[in-house]
Amino acid sequence: MYARERQQLIVERARQEGRVDVTGLAGELQVTPETIRRDLTVLEEHGLLHRVHGGAIPVERWSFDPQLSARENVMVAEKTRIARAALGELPAEGAILIESGTTCARFAELLPADRPLTVITDSLSIAVSLAARPNLSVLTPGGRVRVTTNGGVGSWAAQRWREVFADVAFLGTDGVSLHRGLTTPDQNSAEIKTLMLRGARRRVLLADHSKIGPVSLHRYGELSEIDVLVTDTGLDQGIAEDIEAIGPQVVRA
Repeated sequence: MYARERQQLIVERARQEGRVDVTGLAGELQVTPETIRRDLTVLEEHGLLHRVHGGAIPVERWSFDPQLSARENVMVAEKTRIARAALGELPAEGAILIESGTTCARFAELLPADRPLTVITDSLSIAVSLAARPNLSVLTPGGRVRVTTNGGVGSWAAQRWREVFADVAFLGTDGVSLHRGLTTPDQNSAEIKTLMLRGARRRVLLADHSKIGPVSLHRYGELSEIDVLVTDTGLDQGIAEDIEAIGPQVVRA
């Protein structure tokens, strides 16, 4: 069986059964587990599957908008490493944007106490967590609050984001694709994400390796618009090099 035939079979099986596992596929197809892992990496890169521990699920199952609480306990160690690595992109002073999301929230928790910064965020929970910090001036544009992210969306929020231009934006995402760019399931969020992406001189994307490959419904930006992608060591080195060829520097924490 050729690699392309094997990969097509893997996608079909994942869609039929809801998920596939490396060990079972290796035994059934009489190849090594490493061969199956490479197949899953290729299929994730093309936005067909999403890698999970021990296997993969069809991207259709992943391209929804889970509750914030459901995401807080996923990839915890990876998100912490990403957040710490992203601190290296902080300016000595000035204004930064921090987008809603669990990895960005972890980044906000780690902000140092010795830098005078203006923090602009769409996240009510991040704003509240930082409000008492004496070295920070915290602003939020408001808007209609989405339950799944605690972020503000809608025309009220969009109008204010159009007036913002910061030194560095620290951003999250639902999907990063070599071919489809940056995507998210929600149209309202896509509008705000676009404005935040373009509202800073330098753009830093915080995304664990599970976000690299999946494609959601709405594209809000191009990968080439990102200056730095901070991810974890779970991202394949070959894919990291492909991303860098498009433009962003890739930091694997």
